[in-house]
Amino acid sequence: MGKPLMLREDDDRRIERLKTRLGAPSKVAVVRSALDLLESQAERAERVVRWRRAARVAAASSAEVLRDFQPHSRLRRDD
Repeated sequence: MGKPLMLREDDDRRIERLKTRLGAPSKVAVVRSALDLLESQAERAERVVRWRRAARVAAASSAEVLRDFQPHSRLRRDD
């Protein structure tokens, strides 16, 4: 059995409007779709944090490798 959820009148009206706009079969479907969206946003934000951390960790070695290859670059040669 589900758990009761207390909503303010304003929130209930918002859910009803979204139910109509989305063509959702129930208020619960609206809330579930909102939870899915929030969960995907949270996962994306966590991924971005991990990507930034990985980029910061790899930056020093990437710059070092780039410096190693620059003297041999065909773009810089004045043949």
